[in-house]
Amino acid sequence: MVSYNGKDKIEAGQGSLERAIVLQPDLGSSAIGNRNPDTMLIETIGLAESIGLKVVTSKVVNVKKPHPATLFGPGNISDFKSQVISNKASLIIIGAPITPVQQRNLEHKWNTKVIDRTGLIIEIFGDRARTKEGSLQVELAALTYQRSRLVRSWTHLERQRGGAGFLGGPGERQLELDRRLIDQRLAKIKKQLSRVSRTRGLHRSARKRVPYPIVSLVGYTNAGKSTLFNNLTNSKVLAEDMLFATLDPTMRALSLPSGQNIILSDTVGFIQDLPTHLIAAFRSTLEEVVSSDIVLHVRDISHDETEQQQKDVSLILANLFNDSSLDTDNIPPIIEIFNKTDLLKKERYDYFQNIASRKENVIAVSALTGEGCLELLKKISEHILSEHVVLDIKIPLNDGAMLAWLYQNGDIIERRDGDQHFHISVCLSPTNHIRYINRMSENGKI
Repeated sequence: MVSYNGKDKIEAGQGSLERAIVLQPDLGSSAIGNRNPDTMLIETIGLAESIGLKVVTSKVVNVKKPHPATLFGPGNISDFKSQVISNKASLIIIGAPITPVQQRNLEHKWNTKVIDRTGLIIEIFGDRARTKEGSLQVELAALTYQRSRLVRSWTHLERQRGGAGFLGGPGERQLELDRRLIDQRLAKIKKQLSRVSRTRGLHRSARKRVPYPIVSLVGYTNAGKSTLFNNLTNSKVLAEDMLFATLDPTMRALSLPSGQNIILSDTVGFIQDLPTHLIAAFRSTLEEVVSSDIVLHVRDISHDETEQQQKDVSLILANLFNDSSLDTDNIPPIIEIFNKTDLLKKERYDYFQNIASRKENVIAVSALTGEGCLELLKKISEHILSEHVVLDIKIPLNDGAMLAWLYQNGDIIERRDGDQHFHISVCLSPTNHIRYINRMSENGKI
């Protein structure tokens, strides 16, 4: 069960939740995204196994008409109770979102712990978080999720605290007290994360003063982002065949064949129906993607539902770029990477290679063997050279505003201070180049 122990930590419960049953509801036409329920079951099992749970049995359950109180019908509930007993399971995982009332009722009927897909993902995030920021983000998501589910955590909600005699009033219910405590903790976490976000902003500003473009890896979880990151940068970031192996972002410097240096960033993976409050909690991390010069969308083309995964990631990116709270003046170009070509049979291999050869911003690679990685680096170099403009500018010594603007919005390659002018060699993105021309025109210098 997702639980907050009051010490900046979400307990994953690996010790007690060893044997689990995974149920994947097949909601038919009402299902979001029309994903194959068998594939979704495999994904949910992978999520469970990634935090050390032993899945003793699993099943796709046909739900023609969801029951508001329990989701499943009486027959299924009776069958699964027998399986809980026979398999000695201590946890049932529902591979879809369920309401707090459904969760509470199912726990009572099965006499075991029940979590849904969102709760499972939060458990994994809690297990993966390594930095202070990651821990705060996970706690924010978990408490937001848990706040609406306090009803299932207590059996004494009829009690009331406070109030002596008729003068004190009825007092405060335990549920209200717990919700208030969670709200106070949420406010504190948000304040801490806002400071982290400001720090990240300062770091991004510092990086802008170095002529290193930022390239971010994004993609569906387990698409091979960390393996590709390690291959390109000769690093040893955790890269395993498990969902959400990487949570905290990692950055490394990388030299391209053209001699240009870049900063490559490995970010958290996405997944279908990623809970909204999880995206909100990891906003400061995802801001790194928005501020990138280039985004590399890594796809696992060996997966049966690679097209649907591509749509899931593209939807999250579109929502991120369109968020009015973020600076989206420069929406970065996206290079699509067909990864895991080494797992394809010849016919499928030739098919994806043909697509990659015909499309401008698509590269087929194998992060494991290194095939196509050199072509990928060359493609990144081409984008940087084609998208950015290098200018040699003379600025009067008294025009500190223009000098500050160039440092803030461009990559300063070289600076020489003369007797009357600053001689600046600067690399500007297309949008900032237009802004520079407009600025010079307004000042009557063009």
